[in-house]
Amino acid sequence: MDPRNTSTPIAVIGAGSWGTALAQMLASQGFPVHLWALEPEVAQAIAKQRENTIFLKGIPLSENVFPTNDLEEALSGKPLVLSVVPSQWVRETAEKMSPFISPSAIVVSCTKGIEVGTRVTMTAILREKLTSIDPKNVCVLSGPSFAREVAQGLPTVVTVAAASREVSGLVQQVFHAPTFRVYTNDDVIGVEVAGAVKNVMAIAAGICDGLNLGANARAAMITRGLTEIRRLGKALGANPRTFTGLAGVGDLLLTCTTAQSRNFTVGFKIGQGQKLADILADMRMVAEGVRNAKSVYNLSRQSAVDMPIVAETYRILYEDLNPARALANLMTRKLKNELDED
Repeated sequence: MDPRNTSTPIAVIGAGSWGTALAQMLASQGFPVHLWALEPEVAQAIAKQRENTIFLKGIPLSENVFPTNDLEEALSGKPLVLSVVPSQWVRETAEKMSPFISPSAIVVSCTKGIEVGTRVTMTAILREKLTSIDPKNVCVLSGPSFAREVAQGLPTVVTVAAASREVSGLVQQVFHAPTFRVYTNDDVIGVEVAGAVKNVMAIAAGICDGLNLGANARAAMITRGLTEIRRLGKALGANPRTFTGLAGVGDLLLTCTTAQSRNFTVGFKIGQGQKLADILADMRMVAEGVRNAKSVYNLSRQSAVDMPIVAETYRILYEDLNPARALANLMTRKLKNELDED
């Protein structure tokens, strides 16, 4: 695959806000992008109005974006495939993709999450289900990147992690654009852990703001949240330096400090006293942190990693713990050295 040959066709599987934004960014560079949507109304809206009126309203889409509901049409002959479906649908969608994907294809996971039941990452699922491709051809794209800003062409910097530097380099070249800069990384597990756990921390940050706890509390939560991310990553074999980079502190700061983050917004509403079921009922787009709270909490227990912010957020979401009680639990924990990782 020639990464700068803009006639190279690309498949984007998942037409939510992030999938649509990535499709638009690549299409604006001249690549023909087949964008697969689960919902027929999404594909129809893009075809007729050149806009994803459901998930990314107000963003005109390039004529190089070709919407479809047909996985075979989307995948056939594509040397580069982006997996951008919500984490709970990655396994099922990958199974459906398997018969149609090219054996030589490079697959980029753009979903941030850990599967609830198995507690494995998204690239692990893709490697398991897409048996015809080389496992080294599965990589992950992550970093501080709100979909709308990417689609608007605002400056964005992310990282792509792969076991093969040849693969990460190819993806880096394809995605490189005047307003989209890509670094490479070889720490796949670290990048995925950071992307999943930061969503949980964004909910916690939103709860802090919803409770009007102030800037001090939010800053402390983000800082100690980064410590928890690093602890889990270290236990799973990640490179600690990853968590000081774009996929780590970069993405954490982004999602914990603005209402543009769906996860932050969920937390904010919980802090204001709304019930989770009511919040989710009003949302069409997925807040990955809700499911990630369960998977990360269970993974931390399985790995014997102390993650008190994750634990209290899990209890708020799934055990109806009062957020004020959760705060008290965190503030009255046993005193310790800040740099003590035990």
